[in-house]
Amino acid sequence: MTSTSKPITPLRQRMIDDMRMRKLSPKTQASYIRVVKRFAGFLGRSPDTASVEDLRRYQLHLVDHGISPISLNATLTGLKFLFETTLDRPELLTKMHPVHVPHKLPVVLSREEVARLIAAVDNLKHQTALSVAYGAGLRASEVVSLKVGDIDSQRMTLRIEQGKGSKDRYAMLSPVLLERLRAWWKFAHAQGKMLQGGWLFPGLDPIDPLSTRQLNRAIHAAAEAARIDKRVSMHTL
Repeated sequence: MTSTSKPITPLRQRMIDDMRMRKLSPKTQASYIRVVKRFAGFLGRSPDTASVEDLRRYQLHLVDHGISPISLNATLTGLKFLFETTLDRPELLTKMHPVHVPHKLPVVLSREEVARLIAAVDNLKHQTALSVAYGAGLRASEVVSLKVGDIDSQRMTLRIEQGKGSKDRYAMLSPVLLERLRAWWKFAHAQGKMLQGGWLFPGLDPIDPLSTRQLNRAIHAAAEAARIDKRVSMHTL
């Protein structure tokens, strides 16, 4: 049986190698590849044949189709990597310009709203994970990356490995949050859902961690159940 998957082009492989050399995160690598693939679709040929005018037309095309400022700038960043790093042709980007992103005040929940939100979660694992995000000020990716050994009950800290900015740091644990974590640990162990020294918040298979997508679904469902009208996300916590 022959494979239906298309082989990776030399250009894509070189770009992948360039990203690996610089140790870009898998998420960033996937984003850059997606950006270049969409540009190639617009161009109708290999991106390495693009001209200054082609890139200018592409930015106009994106603007005319209502792309958000954040998405537009992310697209330009991916194309910049291709043309500056992989192709060594930075002069092709002279007609492409990042745009100003309007500053918006973040959504802020009151303590009462946070309490309602977390209480509305009917799954102890998700409830504890959201409590950690709020109580320790962690991002969703940092919460799901926690392992049991990251809890230091003596120093009342959580060890965060390779968090924001690819840096390790410690977050403070409150007595209330530590008790929540202990309750979750006891429950998970009794149910056989947590491996020794494994993920603090395992997925359906304990070998894998809970995904950020599952955590986002949990907080949206909780916000709806708690009848919170504000636009709530993990970043809100």
